[in-house]
Amino acid sequence: VLPSPEGPVPSVSITEIRQYLRAQGIPFHDGYSCLHTPSLFTAGREDQPPPPTASAPYTLFIDKTTGSFLCTATLAEGTWQDFQANVELRHRGVPRLSSEEPEEDTQRAREDARCIWDRALPLWELLDEEETNNTKAMFGISLVTDATLKRFGVRYLRTAKSLVFPWFSPRDATLKGLKLLRVEKKGDAIGYVEETLPRCDSYRNLFGLPLVGRRDTELVLTGWELDALALHQATGVASLALPRGATCLPPALLPYLEQFKRITLWLGEDLRSWEAAKLFARKLSLKRCSLVRPGDLQPRPLDALNQGLNLTKILRAALPASHKSIVSFRQLREEVFGELVNTEQVAGVRWARFPELNRLLKGHRRGELTVFTGPTGSGKTTFISEYALDLCMQGVCTLWGSFEINNVRLAKIMLTQFAAQRLEDQLELYDEWADRFEDLPLYFMTFHGQQNIKTVIDTMQHAVYMYDITHVVVDNLQFMMGYEHLSVDR
Repeated sequence: VLPSPEGPVPSVSITEIRQYLRAQGIPFHDGYSCLHTPSLFTAGREDQPPPPTASAPYTLFIDKTTGSFLCTATLAEGTWQDFQANVELRHRGVPRLSSEEPEEDTQRAREDARCIWDRALPLWELLDEEETNNTKAMFGISLVTDATLKRFGVRYLRTAKSLVFPWFSPRDATLKGLKLLRVEKKGDAIGYVEETLPRCDSYRNLFGLPLVGRRDTELVLTGWELDALALHQATGVASLALPRGATCLPPALLPYLEQFKRITLWLGEDLRSWEAAKLFARKLSLKRCSLVRPGDLQPRPLDALNQGLNLTKILRAALPASHKSIVSFRQLREEVFGELVNTEQVAGVRWARFPELNRLLKGHRRGELTVFTGPTGSGKTTFISEYALDLCMQGVCTLWGSFEINNVRLAKIMLTQFAAQRLEDQLELYDEWADRFEDLPLYFMTFHGQQNIKTVIDTMQHAVYMYDITHVVVDNLQFMMGYEHLSVDR
């Protein structure tokens, strides 16, 4: 379970942030998703932040939605409250905090990553040409040149038959972690299995970031490292891959995307990637985003390269993300056609374990409300936790609000369902299953019993922004509302 803030997150509005900065005499300018200010953490005179110059630009970014900040020069980060505390300390002449030492787990993950990185070979330095060609064919990257692989620093780990993608710190180019990608055959279908060091929630690598120049203003965001390679090779445009593909865009990455005036999102070839692209465009500011609509003639970038399609032409045809308030059918025509072609995908994410449910509900779609009712003890919670877990295992980011039973009990039920066995009898397997469970995009609200509705809604909205939640479970409505509220209009 990823760390949830203790108690509700104190919210701050963009107006309050601006007023505070003005009152403190801190210069700032408006970016797309962040406010840019001089850093409190870089060297300069103690009493006054240094003015931005060509050599020392505004390197501190404050998220307009949450108030969280990140200094890209020192990698210091924290909440809006931390930012205010640092400003107060500076006024009292207290020396600034340097960016903290990484935690023990992170440190260990970095050391493991370094060992793997040293053992991995550049793909063009394998034993012979045949091994190189076979390896490239296995990953479908026969057309990706050695120069491209070299530029992005891709290596191959022979023992695990995995491609290795590095995560270099944008500040000093040290290795912070890596992602391993291997091919798994299931019958005729080929699947890819990814593993990251450090673990999913701390892995925030915008793959390709060190190669982006300070003057670059156009960018393509992809959902996969191999897509970024194909795109850069075919078009020469700056291209980055998101750490968790179309699952989520962590707000901590937004400061690194502020310099771009135009961002094209080309996340994948299915409707879920299209939905995710629309969601991410809202975070990045609609007015600078364009989206590549998935379709037969516009597959994901690597497939487009392998099929000999013109990637530059596809990028030029990307649709602007911001729709005007009134549209004609002509503007909707392509989208309607897309929905007719992909009826299966439009129906939503189907359950793997409940074929009967797929027949009734078709699948999980965003923006729909499903109410499950039944008497006490009839198995609502047990069923819903299985139902939500099924979707979560397919990459649907899920938020649980369990007002009736506590999170420890709920997590125990879900872990048992996930492992499909009684772990009480095999405790030696606990860590292995817990590690796998921890990597699911699953979050729990820390409320219990009756709650103020506004606080709950605020927390949900915060979670949607931070973790791109697309499925919220409330268990159950009566507990959340409290019995005395039942007379009001629910």
